[in-house]
Amino acid sequence: MASSSFSVTNYASKSNITDFNFSNQQSKNLLLLNFKFSRNRRNLLVTKVASRNQQLQKLSDQSVEQETTDTLDNAILVPDSESVISSIKYHAEFTPLFSPEKFELPKAFYATAESVRDMLITNWNSTYKFHEKMNVKQAYYLSMEFLQGRALLNAIGNLELSGAYAEALRKLGHDLEDVARQEQDAALGNGGLGRLASCFLDSLATLNYPAWGYGLRYKYGLFKQLITKDGQEEAAESWLEMGNPWEIPRNDVSYPIKFYGEVATGPDGHKKWVGGENILAVAYDVPIPGYKTKTTINLRLWSTKVGPEYFDLKAFNSGDHAKAYEALKKAEKICYILYPGDESHEGKTLRLKQQYTLCSASLQDIISRFERRSGDTLNWDEFPEKVAVQMNDTHPTLCIPELLRILMDIKGLRWKEAWGITQRTVAYTNHTVLPEALEKWSLNLLQELLPRHVEIIRMIDNELIDTIIGEYGIEDLELLNEKLKQMRVLENVELPASILKLLLQPDEIAAVDSVEEDKEESEEVTEPTNEDDELKVKVEKDAEVSKRVSFDPDPKSQKMVRMANLCVVGGHAVNGVAEIHSEIVKNEVFNDFYKLWPEKFQNKTNGVTPRRWISFCNPELSKIITKWTGTEEWVLNTEKLVELRKFADNEELQLEWRKAKRINKEKIVWFLKEKTGYLVSPDAMFDVQVKRIHEYKRQLLNILGIVYRYKKMKELNADERKNKFVPRVCIFGGKAFATYVQAKRIVKFITDVGATVNNDPDIGDLLKVVFVPDYNVTVAEVLIPGSDLSEHISTAGMEASGTSNMKFAMNGCIQIGTLDGANVEIRQEVGEENFFLFGAEAHEISGLRKERAKGKFVPDPRFEEVKKYVRSGVFGPYNYNDLMGSLEGNEGYGRADYFLVGKDFPAYIECQEQVDKAYRDQMKWTKMSILNTAGSYKFSSDRTIHQYAHDIWMIEPLVLPN
Repeated sequence: MASSSFSVTNYASKSNITDFNFSNQQSKNLLLLNFKFSRNRRNLLVTKVASRNQQLQKLSDQSVEQETTDTLDNAILVPDSESVISSIKYHAEFTPLFSPEKFELPKAFYATAESVRDMLITNWNSTYKFHEKMNVKQAYYLSMEFLQGRALLNAIGNLELSGAYAEALRKLGHDLEDVARQEQDAALGNGGLGRLASCFLDSLATLNYPAWGYGLRYKYGLFKQLITKDGQEEAAESWLEMGNPWEIPRNDVSYPIKFYGEVATGPDGHKKWVGGENILAVAYDVPIPGYKTKTTINLRLWSTKVGPEYFDLKAFNSGDHAKAYEALKKAEKICYILYPGDESHEGKTLRLKQQYTLCSASLQDIISRFERRSGDTLNWDEFPEKVAVQMNDTHPTLCIPELLRILMDIKGLRWKEAWGITQRTVAYTNHTVLPEALEKWSLNLLQELLPRHVEIIRMIDNELIDTIIGEYGIEDLELLNEKLKQMRVLENVELPASILKLLLQPDEIAAVDSVEEDKEESEEVTEPTNEDDELKVKVEKDAEVSKRVSFDPDPKSQKMVRMANLCVVGGHAVNGVAEIHSEIVKNEVFNDFYKLWPEKFQNKTNGVTPRRWISFCNPELSKIITKWTGTEEWVLNTEKLVELRKFADNEELQLEWRKAKRINKEKIVWFLKEKTGYLVSPDAMFDVQVKRIHEYKRQLLNILGIVYRYKKMKELNADERKNKFVPRVCIFGGKAFATYVQAKRIVKFITDVGATVNNDPDIGDLLKVVFVPDYNVTVAEVLIPGSDLSEHISTAGMEASGTSNMKFAMNGCIQIGTLDGANVEIRQEVGEENFFLFGAEAHEISGLRKERAKGKFVPDPRFEEVKKYVRSGVFGPYNYNDLMGSLEGNEGYGRADYFLVGKDFPAYIECQEQVDKAYRDQMKWTKMSILNTAGSYKFSSDRTIHQYAHDIWMIEPLVLPN
């Protein structure tokens, strides 16, 4: 046999384990030996290397199949460090991605991850078998994003194996933290939408709920953000370049996906979608472990391809290589990029293909599982009793027509039955009030790409029209017309002929024609004799015309499909994600639907997992919380955090709290130095705003406040500056969408301000401005624990909820923000005195914009001063007229300060002065910090998932037997 995968020469000095040579049979048996099971969760079976041969011989005489079955059914993996070492060695040799000569950090990571994956697969298999056997109702969470972050530390933390793995790697010559840093973040998401989905999966597994997630396996993610002298630049993310050790390809699980083609009608009237372009969606599974439980659920990701028969060998051999693999590239590119640019027709088509692929493959898989579980007792009316489908925002909306298509065209159900099943199965989470985020798709594009689905959407629209007419009647046609325009799934599309006949009866048409004829005759006889008479006749004509309500579409506008309306109509539940957001959803965004179906609408305030966002990313604070609450139960039951309120004034606790914060701030110092080259002082206040770059999130307000602060500093001498200003490190992070020009201007502005301020010797450590490139979950895990102040300053009424505000509060970070999204509830829980509040409120926003349009807004002199300062060129030669111009004027696209930066600017800088004042009193600040952590108990994703499970999905926990 060949020598070991490890270099004994290189690592003999680092490890006391140097025997790496096994026979093939020994290696096979060792894999079983690596992870023995404990019958009582805590007793360890230690694999001693010295007695390995004797144990291997014993195992050879046993039935591997029987032992595996027994252990799956009755036990939980509890390996010690020695068996972990054996497993890591096994994977380094027999699951190699690297050459055998060395055992360096990248190889150590992959071998370690594959070692952990063995346990996850075992637990996943146990969970899967148990759920199949029990045939309980299961929830399926469909999302275009899952922002997972690094998985290694999270997995071994949930498995309670951090100590065993740390010791094992130490014996093998590596530090667990160094090994973990080799992992790249999975590029499957971008912002809060995807991170929420990942937190939910963690909680679903931890709480033992039967559930799966479904998403797409993006090859290049959104993009890797580079910060250059020109601002943000985008490059392809290479997260899959070395493979993903956590995923399990399921080559036997694939489903056909069709695009284009036409709808054929059989002799019996049955519809069938034929022709077109055909691809395959192939499953990749990612096990999601729960915390302190054997339950391991699944995230199934779809990748796209076509079979080898679509490779045109003849074209390839003739030299037309592009034609030869055209079909392959068309299929593969569907899963290349998250949110491809959609300004072109091709971009829109690709996005729609992505959404349909997610919906179709997932539903085919869900239905296949339902049929398999049902066996000979298949009853489609029971489908909603066994399946709950949750659409995370509008991206998976095509689930609704796709489920109907499968039920009717493939399973043979009638419309009424299929429609009832669909409505009872599907539910919708709304994440935005922004009009551009309430998806609309061109009817023509949908007709071209998914012709059968357009037919089904028209049927849904017809059902809705009947409901609206039944609710409002036909007596007041103006009111009815308004409701139809607001509520229909199809926008600017002609009404069905049968409905038009109902609304415009022949005798009414004749009556209108008669009035017109009489009027024409009258006008011929009696000509107006003066201007007053002429005006009177015109008014009468206009009044008569106004009585005739037109239901005709506007020929100048596009015909669209409103996906949010389709979600509301097609599902049984609609939820907002924060109390204020849910009220806006009911009273503004979907008010007409709320009046029609008030029982559909719910609130489910978002939450985040306390495992990743306190316990694992902030071990220093976690130890303190455990000590002062007297229990580790807070990791599962965050209500225990409330106990900290009793000790908020305790000087000993405050001292420990500040020490932990200092340790975390020092980590940030070195992180920023490595990532940006800027060296900052841990003695300064760390003021952080990290989230997607968008005008409504108002990073522009933040940086303009910093510019104002800098300008005032420059106007003072050194002693005055030190006395007046608290030292601050202002940290930004987040990606601007590649085609969002204004957001990219903001990134450029922030980096230019940083380049000027950070190199100003007069300012020194009093003010630093740092933009962290390529913000992701891993960066958040460094920044959040060490932050002092967190900025959540969106225009009120525009942030649905937010989840980063919850993570910051959990880690004792005090917030400055508006009454928007979850800020409202966070402020209620942590105490108004422990939250820095400013800005206009949601109910004022519309009126303020109307005042602006009328030219009534008078900008604060300080706001004019800071804009003038920016335009002076102090931050470099870049022309910021377009950026500053967006804050000026009273109307027009990209102008008129739609997000009210100028309106809230004076209140914001005055509030920042209060922040400085509070920070000077460190005892007061520490108390505020403790009370923020104590008040964050409500924002655990465990609590949120319980609410979804009980109120929407109607599922119960299912604990695996030991």
